[in-house]
Amino acid sequence: MAATLPTSRRRFLLKGLGLGVAGVGALVVGWGVLPPRQRLHGSVPLPVKDGAVALNGWLAVRLDGTVLLAMPRSEMGQGVHTALAMLVAEELDVPLASISLMQAPVDKIFGNLAMLVDGLPFHPDDEGRLKQLAQWTVAKAARELGVVVTGGSSSVKDGWQPMREAGACARAMLVAAAAAQWQTPASQCRTENGEVVHADGRRAGYASLAQRASALDPGAPALKSPADFKLIGKAIARTDTPSKVNGSAVFGIDARRPGMLYAALHLPRRLGDILSSFDAPVALAMPGVKKVLDLTPALGQQRVSCAAVVADTWWRAKQAAATLPTQWQAGVQSNLSSADVYADFARLLDSEAGHTYHASGKVDGKQVQAMRHVTAEYRAPFLAHAAMEPVNCTAQVKDGKVHLWVSTQAPGIAVDVAAKVAGVASSDVSIEVLLLGGGFGRRLEVDMVAQAVAIALQCEGAPVQLIWTREQDTKHDMYRPAALARFSARLDAQGRIAAWSNKSASASITHQYLQRNFGLPGMGPDKTTAEGEFDMPYEIANQRIAHVIADSLVPVGYWRSVGHSHNAFFKESFIDELAHAAGQDSVAFRRAMLVKHPRHLAVLDAAVAKAGSAPPGHAHGVALHQSFGSIVAQVAQVSVESGEIRVHRVVCAIDCGLAVNPNIIAQQMESSVLFGLSAALGGEITFKEGRVEQGNFHDYPVLRMGQAPHVETIIIASAAHPEGVGEPGTPPIAPAVANALFILTGKRLRSLPLRLG
Repeated sequence: MAATLPTSRRRFLLKGLGLGVAGVGALVVGWGVLPPRQRLHGSVPLPVKDGAVALNGWLAVRLDGTVLLAMPRSEMGQGVHTALAMLVAEELDVPLASISLMQAPVDKIFGNLAMLVDGLPFHPDDEGRLKQLAQWTVAKAARELGVVVTGGSSSVKDGWQPMREAGACARAMLVAAAAAQWQTPASQCRTENGEVVHADGRRAGYASLAQRASALDPGAPALKSPADFKLIGKAIARTDTPSKVNGSAVFGIDARRPGMLYAALHLPRRLGDILSSFDAPVALAMPGVKKVLDLTPALGQQRVSCAAVVADTWWRAKQAAATLPTQWQAGVQSNLSSADVYADFARLLDSEAGHTYHASGKVDGKQVQAMRHVTAEYRAPFLAHAAMEPVNCTAQVKDGKVHLWVSTQAPGIAVDVAAKVAGVASSDVSIEVLLLGGGFGRRLEVDMVAQAVAIALQCEGAPVQLIWTREQDTKHDMYRPAALARFSARLDAQGRIAAWSNKSASASITHQYLQRNFGLPGMGPDKTTAEGEFDMPYEIANQRIAHVIADSLVPVGYWRSVGHSHNAFFKESFIDELAHAAGQDSVAFRRAMLVKHPRHLAVLDAAVAKAGSAPPGHAHGVALHQSFGSIVAQVAQVSVESGEIRVHRVVCAIDCGLAVNPNIIAQQMESSVLFGLSAALGGEITFKEGRVEQGNFHDYPVLRMGQAPHVETIIIASAAHPEGVGEPGTPPIAPAVANALFILTGKRLRSLPLRLG
């Protein structure tokens, strides 16, 4: 078992989260020991119509017996609308097909607790009281904050308890209603397929019981035992697939409102430039153009200096915006280059100790210093999100009310920023969250919402749809941070790792996100910078893992798997380097350091066994990584053909706790492997003289169908609490491919993207 962080350092981390020792003590004595606030009933009744009867804050029964479920999580291709509906259908004993979705109100009961708790910077092996207290306290605080957000691979993990409880409570109420109607004990009743059934054969549909049931107190919910599950654990087809196949699915960009206008932006060519002036008459003379606006004064902390053109079609708005004559004042980033960024990282690593996230034993004793020394430096670039659906938002400001139609991962934050820009109360903002054509963290941002509302404010009550171009999306993203990492290890006479030291440098996403979206100063450590480095499972007695936060002129944001996305590449590649230096097989080398981690061993062994031997001319690369609570091992089958890297097959084993829907898990592993492989083979955002050099898929490539490997997923059976699925498959693919390339070429590639030349 890896040693845990020293108590003094863990306390310091909690201070950075606003949970200093004195504050924690006060919470323990008072508020902290109280049970968490309930998540069954909202602050206002669930808004239903057409005779539907709400049984709690999550669900209602319609007149036809179907169930209406309030859905607080965004569907962006990850299958969460199916998986979460399965939880309710299971406990309520209704067919999955009988559940339809309504958008959940922006209410605190729908806040995402699991995502905030997972942000605590504790080692997974730490089972101490301080960690338990911190998790308890942050969960309670998260319940009070009620931030409605989809991210961190947390939707099923967070919904596992409250959504099942909502279904179980409703079932108990319906049974009690039937028992009262039949004047019989509730113990003589059971439920199946949307009906309450008496032992003597009498039946009553949920619709006939709902009104009576709504007045009853269900008491404490009795959740089903896993042995009684009928839906959970089954590979069920996703419910959103038919509409996406037949074209009836509505994404954010598909929003259409009567009298709608369209808007396009004129953004600066360099980061941070400020709009000085523009020649509006030139654009206004073009066909269909209605308005030319300077958005800079209206955007507040979401400020990106820009102009907007409003027209009767988006193409006309885009054409006018592209030709709008503008003058710009240079910003502080005007001379920024990628070389400058990495040079700053190197300077910080040379001069700063950084924050130590994990330490055990001694890494610099005399005995250790006498051992064989291996060092390496790795780096990763900025990355764009490159979601297929371009950035967009439709907004209307009329009669003191704001209406939003948007594909967003953060509806609560979107409502707040819209209210701020429009100068109204949050209660005066309504939002319709449409399907997301990819999110990957980009739609955790609400800059497009602020811009759309600022435009709509000046359009006399007409709804306005703002759409960014692909080039704008690539050149003005909130990027995955670039990073530089240095590793140092000592091998003993038996080739075992006696000491491990790792220090990295990158910008802090969390610091920027808090400032950009909440107006809060960034301070203290940020787990996302070092996740995947400090929390590794390998049993190394002497460790020190630190990180230096670099102030960034480049806007950075959450990207699918966040810090794990590059730190897994660093860590798993260096593990392979050490195995080679020790003259050992890389799998056996890992296995020897996982003696006290049987779940990790099982995942690694399953992937390796399924992969078998590599065909002639090919090589297998291995990587093992834990993120978002799930353990993933991947074996990549790689060849080099005419100097090009080709990945033919990926075997992916995952232990994600109880598998709610194995079909969705397999889909997400395939998706995350391809997403990570796109970045590993071609993803790179570079800067020159303040400008992003990439603009579209020709120079920021994503994997094509002909390049996609066959992905085989193995799901390890588990009864543990469900963990994350959407992101954990992304981090291991880059190191697995790099490790295979070393076998093939003898070249150790330490920079992403992977290039042989």
